Amino acid sequence: MSAVVEFRAASYRIGAREILKSLTLSVEAGETLVLLGRSGSGKTTALKMVNGLLFPSAGEVLVDGTATTAWEPVRLKRRIGYVIQEIGLFPHYTVAENVGVVPRLENWDAPRIRTRVDMLLRQVGLDPEQFAARYPAQLSGGQRQRVGVARALAADPSVLLFDEPFGAVDPVTRLDLQKQFLALRRDLGKTAIFVTHDVREALMLASRIALLRDGALELLATPRQFLDATGVEARAFLACLDWKVGQASGLSQDPQ
Repeated sequence: MSAVVEFRAASYRIGAREILKSLTLSVEAGETLVLLGRSGSGKTTALKMVNGLLFPSAGEVLVDGTATTAWEPVRLKRRIGYVIQEIGLFPHYTVAENVGVVPRLENWDAPRIRTRVDMLLRQVGLDPEQFAARYPAQLSGGQRQRVGVARALAADPSVLLFDEPFGAVDPVTRLDLQKQFLALRRDLGKTAIFVTHDVREALMLASRIALLRDGALELLATPRQFLDATGVEARAFLACLDWKVGQASGLSQDPQ
């Protein structure tokens, strides 16, 4: 496989504070790299450096072999699908208009846009006849997030970025969205970088997990390798799984 995204000793500073410290790793074509870490570990900073929302203070980040600093900014952003927790749908646009934003900017003709929008809505589990003409305010949180994913896919980007996209929905909807993400990954084979602080989500969705701690790469591993990791930070995250199982077991017992 060939690298679609590369971090080459990429660092990011604000004044004297180093938020990301000489990050070096590659994201291969078709894989989902999950950036896992505590709040303030640098994972969202790393993500934003991929589509040019931030630029390295030192080192470089490459997309399709070209440094982000050498890309024309608008072309880079349109080449990358971006899904965030707040979704960011335009409230005065219908669902169909929201999904079709980038194709319209790319001067696709109306029939092509309509066909693409209908196809993507079906892929994310929304019937276009039922949902295309609705406005974001008429949707549930989970439905809005599905529209956000469809919009990110609209112009067939080479890379998808997900910044804790499912963190604001209830646990049942979150699991449904995670399963939908896995189905899309299987069907479309897209390269994705996914930020989360939830180790269970990381183990479920990742091809590989990059564990960040205080801005530095602590561990790069497959989910299976991560489960066997012995490092302090990895074991701290894995302990959360044991705690949840223990809590569920305790709650299921009758009080004495």
